[in-house]
Amino acid sequence: MKNLITDVRGLLVGQAHDAAAATGVTVTVFDRPTIASAAVLGGAPGTRDTALLDPEMTVEHVDAIVLSGGSAWGLGAADGVMRWLAKEGRGFPVGAFRVPIVPQAILFDLMNGGEKPWARGEDATPYARLGAEAAAAASADFMLGTAGAGFGATTANLKGGLGSASARAATGQVVGALVAVNAVGTATIGDGPHFWAAPYERDGEFGGLGWPAVISPDDIALRFKGGTGQNTTIALVATDASLTKPQARRLALAAHDGLARALRPAHAPLDGDIVFAAATGYSGAPSDAFAMTELCATAADVLARAVARGIHAATALPFPGARPAWQDRFGS
Repeated sequence: MKNLITDVRGLLVGQAHDAAAATGVTVTVFDRPTIASAAVLGGAPGTRDTALLDPEMTVEHVDAIVLSGGSAWGLGAADGVMRWLAKEGRGFPVGAFRVPIVPQAILFDLMNGGEKPWARGEDATPYARLGAEAAAAASADFMLGTAGAGFGATTANLKGGLGSASARAATGQVVGALVAVNAVGTATIGDGPHFWAAPYERDGEFGGLGWPAVISPDDIALRFKGGTGQNTTIALVATDASLTKPQARRLALAAHDGLARALRPAHAPLDGDIVFAAATGYSGAPSDAFAMTELCATAADVLARAVARGIHAATALPFPGARPAWQDRFGS
């Protein structure tokens, strides 16, 4: 186990970024059409083709899922992923054609110091190119922190980033999470280095600090990133279990508990928090509702851990006024 979402059999992750623009794309590519759904609990989502993922919709399987920076401009990343998949002969068959199914979610990283001329109408966006590059780079190993969709991400007090984690549920099936943390609030407690997700940490994966001895009222006070709409945490949880589309939807809903455990606040009116869920089907179906609950609880736990890992691994952007990285402020 690499403690990455790629521990789930049947998927790979690729990433690409534009350092000057301080933005990037992360793509999960499935090795075969895969059951997926999603749950949006933030108040201002930016998405593409997520309506297909509702349990009652006809199309059940996806070929890839895209997480991207760029706000609405970033939705072009799926174009590049679709083009790459089409060359690979992937997609939903429609007559003589195939249409790759590539749902996507974006986060807001327009005001992080990077140069983004397309947001002023002065140039074409790089997102289709970044999407294609990320899909082509998909592998079992990938970077955390300032990488992919997390390249330009921020939180209220620290640099955000791309996180991942995995675990084997009590059922024996593997569950993994992938998240780009661009939260309106904080992943850490007060002014200290401790993570809200500390109770779920494994093997010192984000510093091994636990919770502070005392959590004061000041530590609990909400801290917000300034400005309307400069937020959103976007994630994917995946399992090698065989799930129906309604069960995948339930997995996505339950995994949102991980965001609530790791970020304060989550699911705000000013962000578009979304969790995708995918089931690659390489192990058996849950035997009963209790087994399904084990998968749901594990998904929430690994997503909380992935959030903290993304912040812990991030490096600061080289722009004036950029938020500090956890490592710079608190050391290793």
